[in-house]
This record gives sequence, C-alpha cells and structure tokens, in this order.
Amino acid sequence: MPRYRLLLEYDGRPYHGFQAQERLPSVQGSLERAVKAFCGEDVRVHAAGRTDTGVHATGQVVHIDLEKDWKAETVRNALNAHLVPEPIAVLEARVAQEGWHARFSATERRYLYRILNRWAPPALDQGRVWHVKKPLDADAMHAAAQALVGHHDFTTFRDLGCQAKSPMKTLDVARVRREGEEVVLEFASRSFLHRQVRSMTGSLAEVGAGRWTKGDLAAALEARDRRACGPVAPAEGLYLTGVSY
Repeated sequence: MPRYRLLLEYDGRPYHGFQAQERLPSVQGSLERAVKAFCGEDVRVHAAGRTDTGVHATGQVVHIDLEKDWKAETVRNALNAHLVPEPIAVLEARVAQEGWHARFSATERRYLYRILNRWAPPALDQGRVWHVKKPLDADAMHAAAQALVGHHDFTTFRDLGCQAKSPMKTLDVARVRREGEEVVLEFASRSFLHRQVRSMTGSLAEVGAGRWTKGDLAAALEARDRRACGPVAPAEGLYLTGVSY
C-alpha cells in the first residue's frame, strides 16, 4: 500500500481547524472527501500539525495511504480538481519512503505571524493579518523574544485545553522584523503547545506597544502560570509555513 506525501497550502478562514469534526467544515474533512471522489477510498489524512480554526498554511505536510499505486502527479492533479472551489491546494505529491509519517517523522515545524501595523484596516488581506493600530517597536519585540529561545517550561504560553503531556518545549527560533507596514514574527521548534505561538505573539505585541518591557516578558515565562500571559493574538495572522524531516 503506497503512502503519498502531500504539501498543502490553504486559507483557514472557512474551516474549524484542520481536524475533521462532525457537521463542521475542516481541512481534513475536505481532503478526505476529495480522495473519496478521486479513487473511491475512505482514508484518514495525517498531518504534521493540526492548525486551529482560522489558521492558514503555506507549507502543511500530510500523508495518505492508497490501495492503488498511482503516479504522484496523478494524485496531486486529481485532488486539486476535486477540491475546487475550496481554498485548499496540493502543491506537491510524492511517494513517501518506508516508515515515514507526516507527524511523527517531523524534526521541525515553522510558523509565521503577520501583524498589519498601521491606522487603516486591511482591505486585500482582511482575515489574513492581525490589524494593530498602535505603533509597534519590532526591534524591542525581537530583543524580548530571545528570552523564549531554548528549552523552557512554556506553561505561561500554553492554552488551558492543551493535551500535551508536558509543558517543556525547545524553541529554536524566535525572530521579529518589520517589513514596511507589517511586523512579521517567525518561530521554529520540533513541536509546539496548543496556541503557544499565538500566546507568545500576543505577549510580544505588548512589548512592541510599550506596555511590557523585555524583563516583563522574561518574568512571564518564568512565572509558569497561564495568568501571566498577555492577550492571545487572533488566529487570522498565523501561518504554518514549513515542516522539516
């Protein structure tokens, strides 16, 4: 039974997250229906990361197991045809190596968060950025973010409903930069806690706005207390941009 590795991009706005839910639209559910329409098989799509409601992806990786040995490009093209007009695209398809798994074989996941930092609201990017009117100091945010890099107890930045066994995670990258009217944040780790990126982003925005200092962010991390977290950034600015294996 061949396993196919698929690279996806999608607009998360119409979906209640990646994971299939009864009577609610999801990325996983749409993909599984596309597979059924293509080859008649009922399959389970396995993803590198289960993005939340409204979260987007430019580099999500999933796998499916099919009975027939199809050409990879046939799988890609057929799924794209059956996904029309949904905002999901299969960018690449390839036959996976023996034992490879989209989730368990991953060694790094990368996320990007976009903040539109201007007075005027977004017109073209509505639903794809977090609109913050107050000027943000991206350099101060970047300096503060370095306290998050490394192996820490991230309880402060962990959603209360998180099902991970431990709050201990190793954050490899935390970068903040300004690109014109946008402040862009990048994070990389082998794995993340539920809503960790949005929680860290919201707290870093407090630093950028001058309401927190670099020391305040470090103290919030050390508190190991969810109540010490700043406001959680909304889902619409978050993108899963890549997965390494």
